[in-house]
Amino acid sequence: MEFEMVMQELEALGKERTKKIYTSNGAHEPLFGVATGAMKPLAKKIKKNQPLAEQLYATGNYDAMYFAGVIADPVIMTEADFERWIDGAYFYMLSDYVVAVTLAETEFAQAVADKWIASGEELRMSAGWSCYCWLLGNRPDAEFNTSKMDSMLEQVKNTIHDSPDRTKSAMNNFIYTAATSYLPMHEKAVEIAKAVGPVEIRGDKKKKSILLASESILKEVERGRLGFKRKYVRC
Repeated sequence: MEFEMVMQELEALGKERTKKIYTSNGAHEPLFGVATGAMKPLAKKIKKNQPLAEQLYATGNYDAMYFAGVIADPVIMTEADFERWIDGAYFYMLSDYVVAVTLAETEFAQAVADKWIASGEELRMSAGWSCYCWLLGNRPDAEFNTSKMDSMLEQVKNTIHDSPDRTKSAMNNFIYTAATSYLPMHEKAVEIAKAVGPVEIRGDKKKKSILLASESILKEVERGRLGFKRKYVRC
């Protein structure tokens, strides 16, 4: 399927209500407002197509950029490709749910995520922590270094309250994911969640929201979902 046809298909799938939701979360024009579920039939037709994904991502159109992540082929993407993609990710729904998700399907995911976490840039740090969440929630526990995960949890405890909002959110999710999907660190993550306590996020409209990893972890424990792993990272 050609680039122009895909853009036409995406535009036809757009809904004004969905567009408003995306805009309220930080998306800006150009965008169509396509629900992610509505993209699935189109994705099935195309499957993986990296050249097309690159064309779509370069448009700056949020829906096209998201769909680029759906049809991307992480096996042939390079670290330089991901640096270019994260440069173009202008808000968290791109950094955390497109770039980080796609990165999580590569062999070099941890190395790139580590670099982004150390960058000091809000969305890069957010993508780095989010990538680890996708990794921990999908890959076998044996693929991770326990002492490294321990150190990362300590880093979260010591820095989360002084971090930018989007990074805070991703760090909080890292605590939750380490506790629920990475069994070697469950007890340590529970301790860190209690030590961190409520995490305050102030939105663009100055509305506060409070994140509490300890409550989320407890709910998963009560549901008997410890050790949960996703079959797939990308939908």
